[in-house]
Amino acid sequence: MRASALLNGWNDHGHEGCISRPLDDGFLAYRMGAEFYNFIQVKMPWFHQFYFRFLEYANLHRRASTILCTSRFQQQVRNFCPDLVLSVHAHLNHGFFDLVSKASSNSLKSIVYCGELADGPGFSRHWVNPKVDLFVGPTSETCEAAVKRGMSREKVKNCGLLLRSPFYAKLDEGKRVSCLKELKIDSSRPFLLLATGANGANRHLEICRRLAEARINIPVVALCGNDLGLKRKLTEFDQNQGLRVLALPKMGGEQMFYLLHSALCMVGRPGAGLTSEALACGTPMVFDLSRGVMPQESNSLNFWKSRGEGVLTMNNPNLLPNFLGQKIPRIRIELPSSPSELILLLEALGAER
Repeated sequence: MRASALLNGWNDHGHEGCISRPLDDGFLAYRMGAEFYNFIQVKMPWFHQFYFRFLEYANLHRRASTILCTSRFQQQVRNFCPDLVLSVHAHLNHGFFDLVSKASSNSLKSIVYCGELADGPGFSRHWVNPKVDLFVGPTSETCEAAVKRGMSREKVKNCGLLLRSPFYAKLDEGKRVSCLKELKIDSSRPFLLLATGANGANRHLEICRRLAEARINIPVVALCGNDLGLKRKLTEFDQNQGLRVLALPKMGGEQMFYLLHSALCMVGRPGAGLTSEALACGTPMVFDLSRGVMPQESNSLNFWKSRGEGVLTMNNPNLLPNFLGQKIPRIRIELPSSPSELILLLEALGAER
């Protein structure tokens, strides 16, 4: 998501760029590792406490010489011939930067954008590479975490949240009403938003069952991503249980922007991407910690605790009805009209070549 958001902003300023996913699209073992991470996030987040620590100390991608099957990736670099290379993934900030440098005929500038919102046990040491030209974070807490781990303060910049372009727009009430109407949502009535992260982690069915049992009279909008089976089950639940549930597929940026500005609150796991979108819209959040918390998610919780008046977490969907009768914490981070500060920094680095 962050890579796409940055590329869109970069293109809007008249520059060319491309996205490479050398782990997700590369060597079979790396693809399997990424898929295993996704499986853990959806099915047993608690297990990532162990998987995260293994990845921290295994150093699988710290050196170019130990990275396997890189010819396709290096050919992509040679074809595009970049002036700048920017990573938004902790495990791409060392060996892969060296591979890009070796494959490119240009003198490159290297940048890391770390999406973690704060320090914590899930702040990977792999985010920090003192050799890079620039480390960028979305918050002052992120930047301080990088400095604490050895990044030179002169190379660290806080450029704010990096989100999809609609999140930089001002709220337009007419567009909000129109967007909700298109989704078949009553814009005059508050609703509960059940969110799912990029990998589909959710407890939507269990939450809806508990809300129906508690006779909570509030419409539910459940985001199902690409999970058509979940969407079908929730639609059937709506028909059979009396709870008004609208199951929606994966949402575009503008749709998500207006949903977040309209929801009574959002229930979702504390992933950095989902939490950042809630922060941009000032959406109250209840964090779902069912099946345990992942180390990276604890960073988002630490940010929420340090900036807000409290944090609501639930280890069991049965707890949600109790939260709906009380004030749900929210935090708002104002965004500029575009990610221009980051773009200007990148342009300045490119001009130094």
